[in-house]
Amino acid sequence: MGQRTERARELRRNSTDAEWKLWGVLRNRQAIGVKWRRQVPIDRYFADFACKDLKLVIELDGDQHAVRAEYDAARTQVIEACGYQVTRFGNLDVLTNLDGVAARIDEIVRIARTCPHPPTRLSPSGPLPLPRPGEVL
Repeated sequence: MGQRTERARELRRNSTDAEWKLWGVLRNRQAIGVKWRRQVPIDRYFADFACKDLKLVIELDGDQHAVRAEYDAARTQVIEACGYQVTRFGNLDVLTNLDGVAARIDEIVRIARTCPHPPTRLSPSGPLPLPRPGEVL
């Protein structure tokens, strides 16, 4: 078995609480019938979650990402150069507002399905605000 496959398996085994929680929403095509995979190798990086059919990537950022902004920007640039649209959520958002994160992912999937070539970023001014618990888009 290859090193990349072993590394992906290791990353899946050592997922954060936020990754496990979001995976519970994404797995088995629960997000609008779209197949998501975890720890997907893309170029030299491993995307937390990827939908290859729609070329979407979801990255979860913990506290350490505040000091790794430059690294994350370079990583996003490489993944986007491979044709993927990258969306980032904070671990805290997933842990405290999973419904809002799931609603935003559903919105991103709907846009990707209706737009044959969606913009690389859905919001040029930064991430869209998440719906609050109980709020409907």
